[in-house]
Amino acid sequence: MKVIVGLGNPGSNYQNTRHNVGFMVVDRLVLRLAPGSPSRSQFQAAVIETRTDDDKCLLVKPVTYMNLSGTSVAEIVRFYRLDPTDVLVIADDVALPLGDLRLRKSGSDGGHNGLADITRRLGTDAFPRLRVGIDPPGRIPRHDYVLGRFTEEQSPRMNERLGHAADAAWCWANEGVDTAMNRYNTRKARRPAGQDDADDDASPKGAGPSSSES
Repeated sequence: MKVIVGLGNPGSNYQNTRHNVGFMVVDRLVLRLAPGSPSRSQFQAAVIETRTDDDKCLLVKPVTYMNLSGTSVAEIVRFYRLDPTDVLVIADDVALPLGDLRLRKSGSDGGHNGLADITRRLGTDAFPRLRVGIDPPGRIPRHDYVLGRFTEEQSPRMNERLGHAADAAWCWANEGVDTAMNRYNTRKARRPAGQDDADDDASPKGAGPSSSES
């Protein structure tokens, strides 16, 4: 069994904000794989069940707010007795250029409160994560930036890249993490100057706000 979890904040106030990129990718998968199917409320999340080529797959959007995302993920892992490697978490990343994709088998939370809570509640960081770049905030406070919506300049590329992120997630579920990494990880050519693979998880810790939404 595979589980694809998109991180975000529930409610219309947060719809289509940068911090909800994980939700957006899961929504793309639902449109492809289970259009019109109602989600069920379970594991403190909205859950839709579908299938990979040969197994069950859950598409999950936690409704706990970002800082408590691990509550939902841990419940799913315990209930189905899964290995954390069977759960892919999709999250936004301010350290990556807009729309860049970075799939990893494990790693630090990179200052992302949702990933940090999942790591804490699972007791391990050995779960795959697909990070989708939303551009650095620049002079805008990080809290305001991630809870803001994409600009008119950002939206066209992000709309395109959300489809690629959905492709990457589904490839992971069907063909494994190595194939998905090789096929979908954005090459270094689009990375910020001076940043290489060693810096993938180097977004500043402690920069996230303390509110439950961040």
